[in-house]
Amino acid sequence: MRLQAFSWPTDGDVAPRLSSPVRSTDLRGRQPRYNPLVRLSLPGLALLLPPATLAALADSWLREDCPGPNHAALVTGAAPSQAVLWAKSPGVLAGRPFFDAIFAQVNCQVSWFLPEGTKLVPVARVAEVRGPAHCLLLGERVALNTLARCSGVASAAAAAVEAARAAGWTGHVAGTRKTTPGFRLAEKYGLLVGGAAAHRYDLGGLVMVKDNHVVAAGGVEKAVRGARQVADFALKVEVECGSLQEAVEAAEAGADLVLLDNFKPEELHPTAAALKARFPGVGVEASGGITLDNLPQFCGPHIDVISLGMLTQAAPALDFSLKLFAEGTSPVYRAYRS
Repeated sequence: MRLQAFSWPTDGDVAPRLSSPVRSTDLRGRQPRYNPLVRLSLPGLALLLPPATLAALADSWLREDCPGPNHAALVTGAAPSQAVLWAKSPGVLAGRPFFDAIFAQVNCQVSWFLPEGTKLVPVARVAEVRGPAHCLLLGERVALNTLARCSGVASAAAAAVEAARAAGWTGHVAGTRKTTPGFRLAEKYGLLVGGAAAHRYDLGGLVMVKDNHVVAAGGVEKAVRGARQVADFALKVEVECGSLQEAVEAAEAGADLVLLDNFKPEELHPTAAALKARFPGVGVEASGGITLDNLPQFCGPHIDVISLGMLTQAAPALDFSLKLFAEGTSPVYRAYRS
């Protein structure tokens, strides 16, 4: 999987368009009021994360790593210490709020040298952490794991968005609900930092009628009508479909979006075109079997969203390390054997 070849505009800028971009419309068939080509303000993304939730997650992760006595603390003691965070692999820096929350739980302070969303070129000095030695080392591995995972997702998301924009497509590249238990907030946040859409956060964010729901309900129409009753005006209804017939049935029953799952590109585009011809206000999402390499094949004028489970399931973690240094000296990165 290639994650190195990506770039994007600065906050508020619009990504360059090709001469004949493949444009998508909003879910009512109009040009979207929000533009997928305009990146969200990266500093503002941290405001999405409730402080109480961040603290609870950090506490849970730390308790998992150290539920009982920390014997190594007797070795290090509580002397004031400092360490530098080094980035050792290329990618997108993401997860600063989680890193901060973890070290806040163990009474350490973090000073950042690079902003969220930075394209990292190794070896890069990213941050400095200060606090009692035993506390700093207690938070080290948990903080590194979280930052590495979140940054890996952001890097994969950035590469996917870059591939879509290079194909001239202006729709939404999105993640899925295929996330790591206990890490969903960090992974969804990483998607946003990378420039992708997070998709629904949980089961309450969108009524998605999957194939198993259809079977359990006794058909597409029954499933959609049942979903519409509980969704009322507040939620959209999306239906997974395996054929044009199912997609038409879902649209006729009141679906807002249709998920064309596991379609080959040569099947996807004529199906989406036929559906849009009859129901221009219904959104079309493509998913299933999509990778960074074949993503451009799924980009088309009748596709509004392309979702990739691999952005969270298969994104490799970035490599970070935290190295202590003596007060009054200049920290220098040294490669140690792992």
